[in-house]
Amino acid sequence: MQANLDDVLATARVVSIPLRVRFRGIDTREAVLFRGPAGWTEFSPFVEYDDQESAAWLRAAIDFGWSDLPPLHRDRILVNATVPAVDAADVPSILSRFPGCRTAKVKVAERGQVLADDVARVAAVRRAIGPEGRLRVDANTNWNVDEAEHAIRALEPFDLEYVEQPCATVTELAEIRERVSSLDVAIAADESVRKAEDPLAVARAGAADLLVVKAQPLGGVHAALRIAGEAGLPIVVSSALDTSVGISMGAHLAAALPELDYDCGLATTALLGGDVTTAPLDPVDGGIGVRRVEVDVDLLEHFTASPERTAWWLDRLRRTHALLG
Repeated sequence: MQANLDDVLATARVVSIPLRVRFRGIDTREAVLFRGPAGWTEFSPFVEYDDQESAAWLRAAIDFGWSDLPPLHRDRILVNATVPAVDAADVPSILSRFPGCRTAKVKVAERGQVLADDVARVAAVRRAIGPEGRLRVDANTNWNVDEAEHAIRALEPFDLEYVEQPCATVTELAEIRERVSSLDVAIAADESVRKAEDPLAVARAGAADLLVVKAQPLGGVHAALRIAGEAGLPIVVSSALDTSVGISMGAHLAAALPELDYDCGLATTALLGGDVTTAPLDPVDGGIGVRRVEVDVDLLEHFTASPERTAWWLDRLRRTHALLG
């Protein structure tokens, strides 16, 4: 269902929430929240994304706020802890924010750091979660193929579940997957799905063992569900530092998948220094519930963005809405 611009603007609120620790190069997460007939929804493309890319995020927000949800197969989603590119000594305090999580995803290949930093951080996570814990790493496209092979071989002794987006292109992913085929390490694609003109190209090329899927950048729960079905690969549903409203969108996508063999990256509210609801979708016993989120008026007021940032986001919303057709 489509929503006209007046419908969206009528309840739109721009929030700015500090992060507990610097992540993805930012210290504050901004988002637009608005309410449709189905409930609250979120529009929160990162600020560097252009209008064309951001339009998919708005399409997702409208889909979640104005459309009926697909049938759900589960009411709780197991989630992973997310460890930013922190010093190894800070790992235990980060993991303490994800109670009961049996899986940890570790950011690696951070700009300004070296492989030794990654090895120390991954080693600290492995010590903290024990031999039975599941450990995955995410390079966010920041290695070339040679760097990726070197890094994966250095990190493989820590029993990696998978390496997420080690390189930027589908061709590079296919090559690194071939180079490390003798190791028991899967290759996952994220940016090659959500930032690609053809999100299925990586699956057709045999360049990944599984796909990381996010509801907002793929145009919403229904669109992401179609892509997951057509890809024919195992799926991990993840988020993009969303508020609990955006996390709810991802949780409903995960719940709608017929099969869900991997823990999902839907616990990132633990990295925020606040939220827009008194009942946030924080991880409890290693999982989150699948439910709509009702925002709290006082929290919306508390985290309201400055007038300048509010105007910037509402202008962006108007421009991207004009691209929806």
